[in-house]
Amino acid sequence: MKNQINYSATPEVIAYIKDWQKWLLLERRYSDCTLDGYSRDLSSFFGFWQNYLGTLPALHDLEEIDAKTFRAFLSHQNTRHLSKTSLAREISSLKSFFKWLNRNHIIHNTVISILSSPKKDKVLPKALDIDQTLKLLDTAYEKIKGTKKEWQGLRDVAILTILYGCGLRISEALSLNVGDIDHNDFLKIRGKGNKERLVPLLCIVKDKINAYIEACPYNLKPGEPLFLGTRGERLSPRIIQRTLEKLRSDLGLPDTLTPHALRHSFATHLLAEGTNLRSIQELLGHASLSTTQRYTHVEIDHLKHEYQKAHLLENDN
Repeated sequence: MKNQINYSATPEVIAYIKDWQKWLLLERRYSDCTLDGYSRDLSSFFGFWQNYLGTLPALHDLEEIDAKTFRAFLSHQNTRHLSKTSLAREISSLKSFFKWLNRNHIIHNTVISILSSPKKDKVLPKALDIDQTLKLLDTAYEKIKGTKKEWQGLRDVAILTILYGCGLRISEALSLNVGDIDHNDFLKIRGKGNKERLVPLLCIVKDKINAYIEACPYNLKPGEPLFLGTRGERLSPRIIQRTLEKLRSDLGLPDTLTPHALRHSFATHLLAEGTNLRSIQELLGHASLSTTQRYTHVEIDHLKHEYQKAHLLENDN
């Protein structure tokens, strides 16, 4: 996690918090960023508890807590004018912790399950068009040819190509290990909720990965991280984020160009080519088809834009 987080709770409760954090990291495979957010949400709740009830919560208090206290906490958070997304995540964090306590027979209190998350506003994905995407990948490759750190550049190009060519989340790409590409040219991905899926590997993606592997100065062994940092450790997402920041500045692309935007571009371009939603759902690893259906709105907006342009041209003639 980014910084030390303090919890207004008894040592016994804090010990269980640490066990819960290990479970999120190792079993649920949450990213460091998500783990940090969940932990800070829990810290906010315990800080509120101490002020609201005047005591440090002990384990028996967690077992006896009622819905009134949870609702008082959410009312307090509402006065801070938090976004719906932030409030929803806080509820999710609390539910995760209490469900973990219940599942491990540490306490028995399911009252938090009655709390409902605020309905979040729909945020449409922001995708690049195909020409922009290809120019981005070409520029990334041109910038690293012949440089002293060419292996790192080849690594970054391979990752950017995977994000677009396979529609992966950045966390999924960076969690790949040597050997996760099977003999039939499929990537074995472990996504959210520890769910595995197979994603077909295009020749160009495989070529970029192989170019990186050949140039990498480290001995890449099966089962160990595929993408390495300067010191031979698993690569941090921040490196790829910085690479994209430089590229979008050079190419004059919008700030919305993030690693996740390449995943959005993958899905949007597939839909534009007539790929059915169920197939896109499988490739992206979405648990619900409704999540994938957001891309239909993106494509409709694109069609409207193209129609308006054609209409204006017709009026000019």
